[in-house]
Amino acid sequence: MDTLFSDDLLFDDREPRRRQEIAPGAVHLPDWLNQKQQRFLADQFRSWAAGPVPARSAVLPGGHPMSVRTVCLGWHWQPYSYTREAGDVNGERVLEFPEWLADVGRRALADAYRDPRAGDDYWPDAALANYYDAEAKMGMHQDREERGNQPVVSLSIGDSCIFRFGNPQTRTKPYTDVRLDSGDLFVFGGPSRFAYHGVTRVLPGSAPAHCGLERGRINITMRVTGLE
Repeated sequence: MDTLFSDDLLFDDREPRRRQEIAPGAVHLPDWLNQKQQRFLADQFRSWAAGPVPARSAVLPGGHPMSVRTVCLGWHWQPYSYTREAGDVNGERVLEFPEWLADVGRRALADAYRDPRAGDDYWPDAALANYYDAEAKMGMHQDREERGNQPVVSLSIGDSCIFRFGNPQTRTKPYTDVRLDSGDLFVFGGPSRFAYHGVTRVLPGSAPAHCGLERGRINITMRVTGLE
């Protein structure tokens, strides 16, 4: 099944896309994944969430659990650090980061930035796979746990959401609200790598038929931690 993401299959039947640069270095590519690829990722998420570390709602430092449920690959994320073992769940080591997923990340950068070499030096080693139910949200935040400024690659499967993409200085305006649909790609790097961003709401019932997820939204984000 992993061969689904080889070069000859990953991009063979995409519809023409309308690329949008939301901010310098922040690019939205609609319909980047076809339905077969979306179903594959939905199946992968279910496999990842089955263990050894199950999907869980991370608890913020103030004691408030997040409304999304997260399963991690490569490195285990908890606010606000990375570890190999999930000390806040069951102490087990998280699954390895799949090589095929890193290939997808490199191709994503090449497409987003319209440069076939843009992903040559991109070696993501961690992924957060989040599941949003109809009520889940994500507050405005920066991705700052990584020791570097390599881009973040984000894939969406299932219900659409309203994704709010802001600026590196503040959680408040200026920001842009973007509807992310199933199959969409969003990349942010360069001047926008540390922009505040979040999800204001999920749109229940908006998932296309046969995307592999009847309800809710899966968001897979790839990062380069810079950790040994």
